[in-house]
Amino acid sequence: MTCRSGGACIARRFGLRAAAAVLLFGFAQAAGAQTFGNCELSGQKGSYHITPATPGQLTVEVSLPAPGWWNGDTPDTIKDGYEYCMAAEIAYRTGLSKLAVVNVSWAQLIGGHTTNFDLALSEASITEPRKKVVDFSVPYFNSDIALLVKKSTMVDSASAKDLRIGVHQGTTGGDFIADTLKPTKQVQVYPNVPAMLAALNAGQIDAAADDTAYMLAYASKSNGALVVAGQYSTGETYGAVYPKGSPNEATFDKIIGEMKADGTLDKLASKYLAAAWGTDPTKVPYLKP
Repeated sequence: MTCRSGGACIARRFGLRAAAAVLLFGFAQAAGAQTFGNCELSGQKGSYHITPATPGQLTVEVSLPAPGWWNGDTPDTIKDGYEYCMAAEIAYRTGLSKLAVVNVSWAQLIGGHTTNFDLALSEASITEPRKKVVDFSVPYFNSDIALLVKKSTMVDSASAKDLRIGVHQGTTGGDFIADTLKPTKQVQVYPNVPAMLAALNAGQIDAAADDTAYMLAYASKSNGALVVAGQYSTGETYGAVYPKGSPNEATFDKIIGEMKADGTLDKLASKYLAAAWGTDPTKVPYLKP
């Protein structure tokens, strides 16, 4: 998004802060691997040390829903997903026995309004304005912006500019549509992704714009009613969000870098994102803004 780019959406939604769901690490042996929930852990337990916000646990913020990334609508229902398993892996490698998942609004997460957490994983695009209020990890995922439309809507680079486009408030996706694409019709801004998708389904807008990954996830859950018609190259990347000045930033960056190098993140993308989207994002045609 875009996400949250602005993506989860890495969704970018506004809601009340929910109570944390503290999940005990019940390590089990599965085919020689340690597991947590449905996540298969590959790193070495306790190979890194941090000073957590709450002793004995890793506290991770997210703005739900985020299908594919966090598979569940509330913290206590989530057992897997790309970022969920990424969080579990980080907790495991730092030797912590508990994972606390806290659902917050997108505005809280990206606005630096909360501090009692270790990191947030919510498809947040790394931008210079955001760096003024929060710190970011090294990138862990590349993100572009896509147009989600009804199946009957035909879209190409020229016709996209004449669509009634909806965006999620406070996202880089919204900024891209308004400032770079510059459609001929007024951009409609929605407080959260569910409201934007409701408008799309009701015919109030012709397209919803957000991170390609996020839009593919919604298209896959629409039973063929919605499709991702095209995407725009933005060069954006997702990063974990840290409280400003966190003493654990360098360690978390090393862990994320290690997870990229040892193939853990690629495996998570293949297992949870490709399955959730049902489409290879590189196959979505690119449009010219």
